[in-house]
Amino acid sequence: MNLPTLKQLRYFVALEENEHFGKAAESCFVSQSAFSVAIKELEAQLGAQLVDRTNKNVTITRVGREVANHARHCLRDVEYLAEVARSNQESLTGRLNMGVIPTIAPFVLPSLMPRLRESYPDLQLYLREGTTQAIYSALMGGELDVVLLALPYKLSNVETYSLFKDHFLLACHKDTRFLNPDDYRFENLPDESVLLLEDGHCLRDHALSACKIQHQETVSRFAASSLYTLIEMVDSDIGITYLTEMAKDSMILKHTDIKTYPMGEERYREIGLAWRKGSARSEEFELLGEVIKASH
Repeated sequence: MNLPTLKQLRYFVALEENEHFGKAAESCFVSQSAFSVAIKELEAQLGAQLVDRTNKNVTITRVGREVANHARHCLRDVEYLAEVARSNQESLTGRLNMGVIPTIAPFVLPSLMPRLRESYPDLQLYLREGTTQAIYSALMGGELDVVLLALPYKLSNVETYSLFKDHFLLACHKDTRFLNPDDYRFENLPDESVLLLEDGHCLRDHALSACKIQHQETVSRFAASSLYTLIEMVDSDIGITYLTEMAKDSMILKHTDIKTYPMGEERYREIGLAWRKGSARSEEFELLGEVIKASH
């Protein structure tokens, strides 16, 4: 029996995800012509049409969707096979693909990377920054080995390893017109005075939950696309926000007129690692977690 190759399966999964030959080929670092040939060869080997092609659109057929789903499982099994083989090697050596969310990356990585390079010089750490949903999807798709994220977050089929608590702080301009920081009350906030990140950033959901913001009219309809944009708006006294100790202890507030105020031990997000359940590299990921805690 002439079976598909792993390369063909990987290409087709990329096509199913992108629904565009050019973008899928680019994501696989191959020319579009070579990519198209591989997909046609896969269809010939399977004896099924996986893609409906037109001049402008690519539509994955029903059979194609099923094949892509099984292909993902096959690729994950092969990845697991490689993990089992690597598990007998020395810890934190070779290639490791880690995802990290943007509200953690700039505050943890600068201190983490030098420590890893010094203690584990044979580790090749490849980093991908993205929203929690994006890196979780990449983890489950086999593109990432482990992710550094903030909890709680709805995850399935993963193991998590808690690292530390990142407490929330009230952040506002030192002469803010919106409240008296020394006599702060949630219920006294003016309408649309709370600035947050846009949907998709878990820091938004964690802030709403941890800071117990029940009156949604206090949250501004204008949301920031990044933490740096959020800082600029607060520094201009357009509103107030909630940052975490991680951000406060970094350089992000330097040269601003923003002051922060503690909000209590019970208001925090939990920083942790997550990886696919049953991974043969679990002990290695826990060791990575200990290094992150030590560097933080």
